[in-house]
Amino acid sequence: MEVTLQQANKGLRGSLEVPGDKSISHRAIMLGALAQGVTTVKNFSDGQDCLTTLAAFKKLGVEIDFDTQAKKVVINGRGFHSLRAAKEALDMGNSGTTTRLLMGILAASSFETSLVGDPSLSKRPMARVTEPLAKMGASIKISSQQTLPALIEPSSLKGTTIRLEVASAQVKSALILAALQAKGESTIIEKLPTRNHTELMLKQFGANIETLADGLTIKVQPTKELRGQELVVPGDISSAAFFMVAAALTPNSKVKLVNVSLNPTRTGILRVLEKMNANMTIQARQSVGEPLGDIIVESSKLTAIKIGPKDVPALIDELPLVALLAAHADGISEIRGAAELRFKETDRIKTVCQELGKLGVNVKELQDGMVIEGQPQLRVTADISWDSHGDHRLGMLGAVAALRNPGQFRLKNSQALGVSYPGFLTDLASLIVG
Repeated sequence: MEVTLQQANKGLRGSLEVPGDKSISHRAIMLGALAQGVTTVKNFSDGQDCLTTLAAFKKLGVEIDFDTQAKKVVINGRGFHSLRAAKEALDMGNSGTTTRLLMGILAASSFETSLVGDPSLSKRPMARVTEPLAKMGASIKISSQQTLPALIEPSSLKGTTIRLEVASAQVKSALILAALQAKGESTIIEKLPTRNHTELMLKQFGANIETLADGLTIKVQPTKELRGQELVVPGDISSAAFFMVAAALTPNSKVKLVNVSLNPTRTGILRVLEKMNANMTIQARQSVGEPLGDIIVESSKLTAIKIGPKDVPALIDELPLVALLAAHADGISEIRGAAELRFKETDRIKTVCQELGKLGVNVKELQDGMVIEGQPQLRVTADISWDSHGDHRLGMLGAVAALRNPGQFRLKNSQALGVSYPGFLTDLASLIVG
């Protein structure tokens, strides 16, 4: 589906609360399903990926009620051993999080489960999960290309020590969820710190899990019972980031994002904006579980930035936005150590360079990133056909890029936005000054 994107000739103004955090919403369904008792989840993300997780657990026999108007989910959990074999293969849609975390959860099950996905997901690497799980005794068969479809066979897991070869919260979380069901203690050692939503939420549910002082080593004890909880999902900072960047890049703008997650493993985009001299204010608040607060961003004169491997895990999903910021900054910016972008919904290094090139951006593709020559006065008067390539984040990136460009801007494959943020274009339009 193709849509015409809007310009913001008079700027962006207003306040907005973005949908619930996608990563946290996935994990809330999963832990609620594994816990004993009722778990209530408020502000649940209604993006297609999270609905995929919800549907999968229903097919595994979990009683779940979703009030779509209130965005409230009630899960009647009956413990680790309450899951039942699905009648057919579980469709993972486009959700890598659902797929990889389910592999960890079902690795210790007493029944077989098949996982399939859409064409995009079916190209993404799965051996990065199945191989470390195999060290715990899991038996998961994937295709000869190391992708979906997958067959998870019944196994008995044993605790062990595993050093992760990739910095991936999905891989780490799959191992943690498997370790809860293993015999004996497990130690998981990360290459670099990644988002810690699984660890924080498991502690709230009563699991015996500890992150050591080095920030890289996680010790997990077998856990017989998790307890149902009441959860309020903060706003998704990865979604909020699009509006932050939109405000920073669009003249005469001031936007406030309320109740956004401020988990330090996810706030790399805030550190980038600060380093690039963005006009930004953060109003943090105390909360139970995940930290949150409000973020105000105004039009800014930006300076170039260098992103290295240590910066990447905390802003992996926001790197396309960093590239757009760099395109309008003063100086030459570099993004390095981001080869993981090639294994997302698209090869995001290749597709971001390709789409930015349509705007006249001087961008050089690297194996692990890109070099971008900034043009602070960049404005495109020609008509642009921006392609999401079926990637939700690339589609939203195009909508932000269109705001300050007077030429007609059309977005191809706009349906991809529904993966994480079905109402994105409507929310963006609500901020455009008439």
